[in-house]
Amino acid sequence: MTDKTSPAPLRHVLFIMCDQLRADHLSCYGHPRLQTPHIDALAARGVRFSHAYAQGAVCGASRMSTYTGRYVSSHGTMWNFVPLSVGQKTLGDHLRPHGVRCALVGKTHVEADTEGARRLGIDPTQGAGRLAMEGGFEPYARDDGIWPPGFKVTGNAYCDWLRAQGYESDNPWHDFANSGRGPDGEILSGWQMRWADRPAHIAGAHSETPYTTERAIDFMREAGDAPWVLHLSYIKPHWPYVAPAPYHAMYGPDDMLPVVRSEAERVDAHPVVEGFRRETVSRNFSRDEVRNTVVPTYMGLVKQVDDELGRLFAFMAEQGLDRDTLIVFTSDHGDYLGDHWLGEKELFHDPIVKVPLIVVDPRAEADARRGTVSDALVECIDLVPTMLDALGLPQSAEWLEGRSLRPLLHGHVGAAGKDLVVCENSFAFRDEVRLPLAQPVERCHMTMLRTRRWKFVHFEDLPPQLFDMQADPDELVDLGRDPAFAAVREQMLGLLFDWLRQRRRFPTVAPEDIARWNERELAAGILIGAW
Repeated sequence: MTDKTSPAPLRHVLFIMCDQLRADHLSCYGHPRLQTPHIDALAARGVRFSHAYAQGAVCGASRMSTYTGRYVSSHGTMWNFVPLSVGQKTLGDHLRPHGVRCALVGKTHVEADTEGARRLGIDPTQGAGRLAMEGGFEPYARDDGIWPPGFKVTGNAYCDWLRAQGYESDNPWHDFANSGRGPDGEILSGWQMRWADRPAHIAGAHSETPYTTERAIDFMREAGDAPWVLHLSYIKPHWPYVAPAPYHAMYGPDDMLPVVRSEAERVDAHPVVEGFRRETVSRNFSRDEVRNTVVPTYMGLVKQVDDELGRLFAFMAEQGLDRDTLIVFTSDHGDYLGDHWLGEKELFHDPIVKVPLIVVDPRAEADARRGTVSDALVECIDLVPTMLDALGLPQSAEWLEGRSLRPLLHGHVGAAGKDLVVCENSFAFRDEVRLPLAQPVERCHMTMLRTRRWKFVHFEDLPPQLFDMQADPDELVDLGRDPAFAAVREQMLGLLFDWLRQRRRFPTVAPEDIARWNERELAAGILIGAW
């Protein structure tokens, strides 16, 4: 809700998310060879945050935090394919009572809580029940992709569209959009990284990123002047690492960032980290042959996203939408790509949990900060409050654990980031990690705290990790068992306990209602203990 100091509300929000995009693989974040001019231009129009952190180290947990404005410990979706409880309030739930359409184009990774729907007698196929199963988003064009080879895909709009373009297959997502072809026409599956330097067997315009962009344009055309929030969620550059021509061959090994790792990291490594290094993806990404094949294609996929965003932004400018739309650009997490002898994600080094975040507020109040870089510590749970603030809508303090970025976007005096940011994950789902440790699944939770100087990771029943982010920004020296830093670890453990005590435990009653509780009792004539 606006107040006397609030600017006029905006009408729309474009909420862009890439899957598995590292911040350092954008030129505005410093990549020397991978040029992303359209994302750079977005940064020039808004504020680029250099220390934005995701709240989960895998897709599902991170996205559910971003969609709810709540930490993983609060919403409970700790990993991929864990249902988001129907009892959680998401972005769409905050918007719809105010007549704002909340739609999705692309991926969410929301897993439907069908058991919760059944228990409450909710029909999950229509109306409010269907929206609850979709994480609060109207599924205008949902496509989570990731169809394994041999899987018969039915009822998927993108696969149906591909078949209509002539890509006849039970699984055109795999067989064409995410695989190449050998000399005899055999499928070179994108699930095998050895083929990452081959072009996808599909016209570039028919690949996932252009298709997703076109559906976003369709939505904007159809939505008219009504207020909306559109979550445009690109599945790339997430694996399979396959790009259509010409993006598959735009870059080579000489264009890659140097790998960040040291032999010393492998000596007496933390047992959880060592467990993740045993996984196939980490063993492969520790080989230069694999990195030299895969990373250039990853870069090409990022370049394709940038080109498609250029097309979308041009359309928005032609329609005048850029003048009344808050634009948010981020990712759910990064990709190790061999850094620290690791592949994929799930741990808490900056290549995974420090995500790109660019926010463009077109209002005059943001002009003073336009084109600047903020080094404030911020979190992805801050995005829901920021969007609601931009639209002039109330923010439910009993639900939201983030806070609006508007003071930073508008350069308010005294505006600052947070003292610490938090990310969580569980290794309970990874046998290579959990079984050698003989750890029960309920004792596999990991919690990262990052302050301006320190990064601390708490493990149940195991030593912590500690990194000095000033002296060791590449996180190569783990101080978690160094006796000289026992006092720092104790301080960080205290901060973790403080953070746990501040979670939103009472989401069904607003703080202001609690504050007025005794007053209302007296007004109602409830006289407890009167003589």
